[in-house]
Amino acid sequence: MNSTYLLGAAEQIAWGDFLFYLILFVILMALVGHFAWNPIQNMLQKRADKISNDLDSAEGARLKAEKLAQQREDALKDSHNEANQIVTRAKDNAEQQRSVIVQKANDDVTSLKANAQKDITRQKQEALDGVRNDVAELSIEIASKIIEKELSVDDQKDLIDKYIEGLGKQNGAQ
Repeated sequence: MNSTYLLGAAEQIAWGDFLFYLILFVILMALVGHFAWNPIQNMLQKRADKISNDLDSAEGARLKAEKLAQQREDALKDSHNEANQIVTRAKDNAEQQRSVIVQKANDDVTSLKANAQKDITRQKQEALDGVRNDVAELSIEIASKIIEKELSVDDQKDLIDKYIEGLGKQNGAQ
């Protein structure tokens, strides 16, 4: 029953009401378009522009952060390289100083050895000179004692024999 009533109502169209509603709809759409649509459209455009600017700013900040991170990384690498160079220079300087110190020590040792050798040679020569002087003095004393002593014939003969025997030993040794 209801379906017949609805179908019957659909067959009779009220053109006056339809036209009234259509005009009201068009007026309402014009008012909405004039008073609400343009401000909403402007608001949405401003929001889209703001979002776009924010995205651009974020991209710029990200690029700037990456650039700063790269600069810090490069600075860190440079500082490591500089530290390594400083350590290398310090090692080289230490090695040079060690070489200089060792060379100076070797030169000092060589000088001390040469001076010691000279002192030994000088002291040896002084000792030999002293012994020669002592031998000469003893020889002179012995000769003076022999001369002072009255030699008997036997003593003279013994002295001559010893002298000849000493000469023979010297000749045999040469």
